[in-house]
Amino acid sequence: MNQDAATRSPAETEKTLPAWSYVPADTSQPILDTTVGGVLRDAARRFPDNTALVEGVPDAAARRRWTYTELLADSERVARALATRFAKGERVAVWAPNIPEWVLLEFGAGLAGIVLVTVNPAYQPKELRYVLEQSRAAGLFYLPEFRGNPMQRSVEAVRGDLPELREVISFADWEAFLASAAEDTELPEVSPDDPVQIQYTSGTTGFPKGALLHHRGITNNARLCSGRLDVQPGDVYVNPMPLFHTGGCVLGVLGPTQYGATHVCMIQFDPGLMLDLLESEGGTHMLGVPTMLIACMEHPTFGQRRLDALRGVCSGGATVPAELVRRIESQLGVWFSIVYGQTESSPAITLMRPDDSDEDKANTLGPALPQTEMKVIDPTTGAIVRTGEQGELCTRGYLVMLEYFEMPERTAETIDEDGWLHTGDLVTMDSRGYTVITGRLKDMIIRGGENIYPREIEEVLFQHPKVADVAVVGLPDPKWGEIVAAFVRDADPESPADDLELHDYLRAHLAPTKTPKLWYHVREFPLTGSGKVKKFALREMWEKGELDA
Repeated sequence: MNQDAATRSPAETEKTLPAWSYVPADTSQPILDTTVGGVLRDAARRFPDNTALVEGVPDAAARRRWTYTELLADSERVARALATRFAKGERVAVWAPNIPEWVLLEFGAGLAGIVLVTVNPAYQPKELRYVLEQSRAAGLFYLPEFRGNPMQRSVEAVRGDLPELREVISFADWEAFLASAAEDTELPEVSPDDPVQIQYTSGTTGFPKGALLHHRGITNNARLCSGRLDVQPGDVYVNPMPLFHTGGCVLGVLGPTQYGATHVCMIQFDPGLMLDLLESEGGTHMLGVPTMLIACMEHPTFGQRRLDALRGVCSGGATVPAELVRRIESQLGVWFSIVYGQTESSPAITLMRPDDSDEDKANTLGPALPQTEMKVIDPTTGAIVRTGEQGELCTRGYLVMLEYFEMPERTAETIDEDGWLHTGDLVTMDSRGYTVITGRLKDMIIRGGENIYPREIEEVLFQHPKVADVAVVGLPDPKWGEIVAAFVRDADPESPADDLELHDYLRAHLAPTKTPKLWYHVREFPLTGSGKVKKFALREMWEKGELDA
């Protein structure tokens, strides 16, 4: 699956830095034939008594803990229970926040050869139904309620529409599920090339696509990231990132596992609890998006915290201002690193080295990870551009997903015949191979590290009788990086849609993070020659103050 120097085309070999925007794969570190279950078994053998998993609840005395020996035993029990109900290769969804059972299910599914379908716990019934139907999930594990979302009710509402969904198991019945496993149930052989997870991501079509990831991709990506972050046996990795994202369940779980470190999972981010966990658990590493880091440093007790053990902070999901980089490193006394990637790349493509300059950390994506080939191309011709010229970033190697699940046309649009994954991000590359994001071919909005796709929101608003047309864009925000804004053309300008009415209408269909913060009503949209809305022109109108909310 790897593309090394021996198999690169002569044209690609010739077009190397500094003249061209092409980075050959660094093969100094190997790609291992590993699986999710295999890395846990290896960790239990090498670090049997190291603490593997901690439930990050406020009451320290109530925190459940697992050593690697215990985590493997419990994960194998989960695997046997799964194997009694599902065949290898079947899809089983998990719809829950960051609870230890999520991690046990991740490892158990990996050991049983089950493909885990990860679902955002904020989803509403329409979104849940789509994911379960498109993935053809045979099973679903869910938490009955979370943060006011009546998940039990949603499951009951959609279950009858899903004939392939055989098993629905509440985490409230977790012990009964485990008790049903036969001790002599044999687990299947699992290959590094086997599919391991489906994580849903959207794009210009507006229809979510299930990125089908493989064992080799996510285990090696996690290992290489943790290696660059200097994770050591006995370190403590405090992870507030949602497990339904690769940042949470791959980088936050599988990385520390391969180094004998501890993973502390938080059910949801809270700055006070985050500081409590870093302090009381002796956190050495923290993963989070910029908004989380700002919230921690602005917490009223921040100055009184003893965070002596903390060595490194890793952030992704948004551009980080230079001042914030300096503030983090000076106030916390740690090094700061930035990770860039996407679900389709398992997920990390580039990762800052701890000793990279503040200037690079604030303005670039940093260097590629080992075994990761990169190039920047002219989107119209496919030709590699010169350094300093803008183009689309593409990557190739072990990290590329298998496909968009059962979407061959969408897969072909994203992975070309030569195995290059087209990221959709516009960048420039310098002579060192460091890249700078300049825009996106896709209009994805990144709000506090959460990817939001305008077309999905637009599709719902289009159905409102008072909306004739709508365009959703991301606008810059100092706290969140970007916020969601909706530009509405009313069906009847004399009787425009009420913003609160549109807000409530949207909230009945989509997660809260997808609800626009700002609403603007326009008589007409700026259009291209082909009749498409020029979203950049809407942003310019907002920047110039030409719009009234």
